[in-house]
Amino acid sequence: MYTGGTFADGIWLGKSGVDNFEWMISRSEEENEMDLNVDMTIADAIRKMPKIDLHCHLDGSLPVMTVKKLTGRTDLKDSDLQAERDCNSLKTYLEKFALPLEGMQTRDGLIQSARDFLMDLKEDGVIYVEVRFAPMLSVGTDLSCGQVIEAVIEGMRQGESCTGIKWQIICCAMRHHDFKTNSEMIEIASQYLGHGVCAVDLAGDEAAYPAKIFRPLFAKAKALGIPFTIHAGECGSEDNVRESIRMGAARIGHGIAMSHDGALMDEVAKRRIGIELCPTSNYQTHALEPQDEYPLKLFLDKNILVTINTDNRTVSQTTMSRELAFAAKLAGRVGEEAIELAEKLMENAVEASFLTEEEKAGLRSRLSLNKVDK
Repeated sequence: MYTGGTFADGIWLGKSGVDNFEWMISRSEEENEMDLNVDMTIADAIRKMPKIDLHCHLDGSLPVMTVKKLTGRTDLKDSDLQAERDCNSLKTYLEKFALPLEGMQTRDGLIQSARDFLMDLKEDGVIYVEVRFAPMLSVGTDLSCGQVIEAVIEGMRQGESCTGIKWQIICCAMRHHDFKTNSEMIEIASQYLGHGVCAVDLAGDEAAYPAKIFRPLFAKAKALGIPFTIHAGECGSEDNVRESIRMGAARIGHGIAMSHDGALMDEVAKRRIGIELCPTSNYQTHALEPQDEYPLKLFLDKNILVTINTDNRTVSQTTMSRELAFAAKLAGRVGEEAIELAEKLMENAVEASFLTEEEKAGLRSRLSLNKVDK
């Protein structure tokens, strides 16, 4: 039920709380635009703000037209790539990745996927993205793991030349892959560290494959000197967050479940471990329910290095502008406080990024210039 608040171009504005998420994702763009009580100044400020996305999956964020072209499925509908309203779990949500992956099985397909992805970020005001994908899902008789990574790097370079958007790549190990497959990927990815690749990750069905079984894999990552983030706490287990930190994760993907553990939150805050929240996705995968309080405000109050991200732009039908505005709603921030929160979250993203300190300083300068220009 609609209980207050408004949209502007898909940006949520107004009433705090989380009680109307179901309403939010069900409204059409036409219905959204019919709302008259919209603070367009705030909406416009968020839209124009330079943005950083640290948790964005390539295959879950391909433009629909790109998937149509690469798969030859001209009858493909937007809804075929989007999470259903009745999506009941992370496992169900992940089923939407099958179609875009069909188009990412050749060198040309990977290059176009990466290029089109970056081109799509320009309108959203993204100036830096750490995009992640699983190289081994594109390996076949014609493509080695190294060739897959190189193709995505080439596509990102082409996209950067057209947009000016800076980027790095995070290579994902998959929970359902065996140790040999994941180990090979991490070893090859480490060869591109500093040359397009900035880190590795662990993705997939967290409920079926808990973090502790991947200790040997991330011991190898540490030995190779490649940083890593790990999807954890997305399926209700704070133990997976705790174990990921013990293994040496610099960041945690989602981390929702740690909101139940005060000591764990204190440790994360003290060690400045980045938390990659993705609000729309978190509700769609039922990392928490619509009636549950989203932990953003709690994490901010605990001084946790929290960031806001899209996760999957296409699957979740979202943008960074929308996520930042939704985050303001969830934290109970309106008006100028919504803009200040968005700016704080972008500053956190710089700190949590896998950039060098010199590169972080450059990114901070770009964010500061935007504040002066307002």
